[in-house]
Amino acid sequence: MKLGRSALRWASAHENRVWIYCLTSGAPAVAGAIYLLSAGGYEPKVQWTAGTFLFLCWWVLAWSVRERVISPLRTLSNLLEAMREGDYSIRGRGGDQGSALGEVMIQANAMAGTLRDQRLGAVEATALLMKVMEEIDVALFTFDGGGKLKLVNRAGARLLDRAAGELLGQNATELGLANLLLGEERKTVAHAFPGASGRWGVRRGLFRESGLPHTLLVVSDLTQALREEESQAWQRLVRVLGHELNNSLTPIKSLAGSLRGLATRLQSASGDRDDMLAGLAVIESRSDALGRFIGAYSRLAKLPRPRLAEVDVETIVRRAVALERRLDVTICPGPTTKIRADADQVEQVLINLINNAVEASLDSGAQVEVGWSVESGKILIIVTDSGPGVANPSNLFVPFFTTKPGGSGIGLILSRQIAEAHGGTLALANRAGEPGCRATLTLPI
Repeated sequence: MKLGRSALRWASAHENRVWIYCLTSGAPAVAGAIYLLSAGGYEPKVQWTAGTFLFLCWWVLAWSVRERVISPLRTLSNLLEAMREGDYSIRGRGGDQGSALGEVMIQANAMAGTLRDQRLGAVEATALLMKVMEEIDVALFTFDGGGKLKLVNRAGARLLDRAAGELLGQNATELGLANLLLGEERKTVAHAFPGASGRWGVRRGLFRESGLPHTLLVVSDLTQALREEESQAWQRLVRVLGHELNNSLTPIKSLAGSLRGLATRLQSASGDRDDMLAGLAVIESRSDALGRFIGAYSRLAKLPRPRLAEVDVETIVRRAVALERRLDVTICPGPTTKIRADADQVEQVLINLINNAVEASLDSGAQVEVGWSVESGKILIIVTDSGPGVANPSNLFVPFFTTKPGGSGIGLILSRQIAEAHGGTLALANRAGEPGCRATLTLPI
């Protein structure tokens, strides 16, 4: 029974059917030829020789026809298998016009060329997309239906402060992103990531890959944009106030000076003349002070663009420290590093930071240190003191806010504007576990 089934399968194969058809079609002619040989009175040896020759020719010709039919089909099968495997470089031969099999081969070759062009376009588009994802300064995360991370770009890895290879395959809860995948699809949240903290714009969307649902999470930093809007609002306010106050102060100061000169020439026996002179002197003095006050605030709205040039970090640090005479400032040297920056503006930032640190340390005689290091392609210049620290860090960068007697409240905000104009940041925070404050100026190398 098994032998019968095997024979049936053998006979049902296409190439074997072609062979059987060829043998069947040639069988009558071979049988007729053998009959004529036996009836022609030839010797048995001749009959056997001629019959064997005819039989072999019939068998070989049938096999040749089988191979002739099957060979192009095998070529076509190999071509289709290569395309299924993604190899579109193979081409089939024998594509003759006017032949049915040739037309099939021509169409298969054309399909392979089309698929190759489409795959090349898809690969180039994917490479471009991946390049864009890596270069944009927006964190992108892709999660599958089970909440596991499938894709993350460079900004996302930097936000989580880990290498991308370590993040893939972990679920959203382990990464601290589970709460961002809940709630509204578009929202603004305050969140502290391992690599940064602030206010973030969160966008969430759904897409399908291979028929399975995936989630795309986009996290963008809104802190810088909000700071710029805030800074522009203060600048507009300062310009308006400065213009209006100067329009009033200028004639007041001029009239006060004129009246004081006139009163000086007047002769009076009473004390009215002295009172008038004293009052006019106060008006003139306060007009000068108010003018200087408005002039200082106007600097916020007139900060020039930095003029970039190659600057040695150690040089500008030592220049800034040399200007401080009230307290010895310790320099903790770092690596020899050059950056492209406006030396005058960066030096002004360091002067402001060192001045604040020294003023916080004068009463206690605490130590002030300045050092620098290189991390992730950026230079970090750090000013630390051992004073009482900052009581209200949230107001440090609010224009006109100050805790120092006679302070203008623009030193830190002006320093941060300089840092951000250089593509860097300025951060102040109380030192962890010990008294004092730590100011960090970060600039790109």
